[in-house]
Amino acid sequence: MSQREWIEKDFYKELGVSSDASADEIKKAYRKLARDLHPDANPGDTKAEERFKSVSEAHAVLSDPAKRKEYDEARRLFASGGFGRGGFSPGAGGGFSQGGFDINDLFGGGAAADGGLGDLFGGLFNRGGGGATRTSSRPRRGSDVETETTLDFREASLGVTVPLRLTSPSPCTTCHGSGAKPGTSPRVCPHCNGTGIVSRNQGAFGFSEPCDDCRGTGSIIDSPCEVCHGNGVTNRTRTITVRVPAGVSDGQKIRLAGQGEAGLRGAPSGDLFVTVRVRPDKVFGRNGDDLTVVVPVSYGELVLGTTVSVPTLEGRVGVKIPAGTADGRILRVRGRGVPKRAGGAGDLLVTVKIAVPQKLDDPAVDALKTYLEAEKASGFDPRAGWAGA
Repeated sequence: MSQREWIEKDFYKELGVSSDASADEIKKAYRKLARDLHPDANPGDTKAEERFKSVSEAHAVLSDPAKRKEYDEARRLFASGGFGRGGFSPGAGGGFSQGGFDINDLFGGGAAADGGLGDLFGGLFNRGGGGATRTSSRPRRGSDVETETTLDFREASLGVTVPLRLTSPSPCTTCHGSGAKPGTSPRVCPHCNGTGIVSRNQGAFGFSEPCDDCRGTGSIIDSPCEVCHGNGVTNRTRTITVRVPAGVSDGQKIRLAGQGEAGLRGAPSGDLFVTVRVRPDKVFGRNGDDLTVVVPVSYGELVLGTTVSVPTLEGRVGVKIPAGTADGRILRVRGRGVPKRAGGAGDLLVTVKIAVPQKLDDPAVDALKTYLEAEKASGFDPRAGWAGA
């Protein structure tokens, strides 16, 4: 795909959002489309598969603030006539002049390692008429891919290894990503000498455009691979194993370098970002690296003191309740919480909560009445000092 074809794509239209859509709106639109168009949900539907790839490409650009800004600037220049058929129109809407503006200042000089717009436009212009063009444009890196996995609370806290089944563009296994039929190899384009761009002069300017013979790739494939048709990429389903570290929290992302969408003709693959969702637990809660749990106790246990058995992530532990402990007090057990990345673990925070019996037999009621009388005789008033007294 040439630079012009790429920049003329309307990524906003692909996602069905306006050009001033917020990051959350773009993310929401992509997730809905990706879910509806995913190849697993549309087996054998080539149109849905192509739409899925287009939507993923649009999201890869618009979800990255820097790429989105460059994309918007480039589209504005195209719309205003800043680029003509040959790549530049002197005096057009972009306001280029012999002594001043270099498009490489706008797009970062083509230094973007991820093959973004800086890479696309890094060699488009050079000033001074007749000067040498920039070096060969690098192959475009594959887009990043996002997916999700849902874990139980204890799995997320202790760490787990999970298999993920993905359907995404991957290096063709027949040609190993070269795009050429097995037994053959791509050859250097004789027209551009492998640079992917051709240069010409117009007045005081020297400027460049993608080579028509190799479509800006720098190489020509005489015998394309029959499986990937020369792209070096095919959609395939694969299962990868992801190690989720201990202590991961809900919404946290794990990056797997090089496991994203494959780059064209052997270019580096993008990354895979796995968002972890954690199911709530019936027993435990979490506060940072601390584990929280509520333990029911009786009134007598709080008054007289006792030791209760409390669950942990890996078993149980005895927790001593001192005599005279107030309802709702939090007792801390060091080092029995969620494992930390740097080593060690948080604490276990045990909240004691009185469980009130709904029904008592006669001996228990009589004993309780006797206790209340003795409590009153001792001078204890539970509402002493209370503002509403």
